[in-house]
Amino acid sequence: MKRQQVMEQSMFAAWGVSLIATAGSLFFSEVLKYIPCDLCWYQRILMYPLIILLGVASAKKDYKMSSYALILSLIGGCISLYHYLIQKVPALHELGNACGIVPCNTDYINWFGFITIPFLALVAFTLISILLFIVMKNAKEI
Repeated sequence: MKRQQVMEQSMFAAWGVSLIATAGSLFFSEVLKYIPCDLCWYQRILMYPLIILLGVASAKKDYKMSSYALILSLIGGCISLYHYLIQKVPALHELGNACGIVPCNTDYINWFGFITIPFLALVAFTLISILLFIVMKNAKEI
């Protein structure tokens, strides 16, 4: 596959992941009525702009935008990882009690004993970051 195609498909896939992640977060809050905790809000603040940034970058084939989106994605991934550790590591569990109206250690979902909302966000941010690294690597070699 040509580098141009790899970059186009990776950028589009990163946009798709951000779209699915945003739709999922809105489903949890608007349909299932789960109230987001403070850390969830920070993750949303970093995920939602990615839809616009990656969508415009994908449509315009502006691969330089990947470095800006990558910064948001990496910061969001760090917050998601911290949030997930608060939920799953007993020594850190108490850090989530003082998070706001809804404690950050609340598990609205706990599928298979490890899949929580912060885990889903972490997966999304990780996928987006990997795809953006692919875009940047291929753009550098052109």
